[in-house]
Amino acid sequence: MEEEILDLAKSAAEEAGELLVEGLGKKRMISSKSGPTDLVTQYDRESQELIVDKIQDYYPNHSILAEEELGVERSSTKWIIDPLDGTTNYIYNYPLFDVSIGVEVEGEIRVGVIYVPLLGETYAAVKGSGATLNGEPISVSTTDELSSSLLSTGFPYDKDLMPKARETFSNLLRKSRGIRRDGAAGVDLAYLASGKFDGFWELGLSPWDVAAGSLIIEEAGGYVTDFSGGNHDIYESQGIVATNGNFHEELLSKLS
Repeated sequence: MEEEILDLAKSAAEEAGELLVEGLGKKRMISSKSGPTDLVTQYDRESQELIVDKIQDYYPNHSILAEEELGVERSSTKWIIDPLDGTTNYIYNYPLFDVSIGVEVEGEIRVGVIYVPLLGETYAAVKGSGATLNGEPISVSTTDELSSSLLSTGFPYDKDLMPKARETFSNLLRKSRGIRRDGAAGVDLAYLASGKFDGFWELGLSPWDVAAGSLIIEEAGGYVTDFSGGNHDIYESQGIVATNGNFHEELLSKLS
């Protein structure tokens, strides 16, 4: 059952990604949601509609939680969808944006897919079966200390969280080899899972930002917690911390 769900999630993400690529050369209608930096285009909505239609064709009784104001509760199997992660990047034709789909079964994320269209990269995982990039197994890096790590992060839309985010960024910039801020959490999480980054943290993310990526990291051998080191709850945790597992406690100590 989960392999069938994975195949559908891959197909939906890749089709939505191609739709987004087609939209890069066209005029895009842009509006804001919660503020001037929280943007949405018609392609966010068209991508979401494509994904949801495919899911409902195959699994009409499944629940859906999607970024663009869609929540449908029907069963204990829930598809958690970010139809365009990195909308600002997309608007400016910056190539790092993705489609992210996680599937929760009985309260546990069991399937995750992140598709990066312009790079043709499909990251995927099923709980207990490892993680892959374009069908090939991937694993997290072997970096064993913070001072030797390359980190990634993002900044929250919530202005109340911004002072903490800036302070943490400044502190960790001095204690690591560097920090990348690419503007798409799904890409960051997928890159950690495949060893391109060693650690990631961010405040203020939503369930659809992290549902797929957190599973893919864990299945690639990494470690995911909240800022206190406890279980990361995609609905309740204010922040996420993810690493290859080798220097997780050290990173947590700097974040606190």
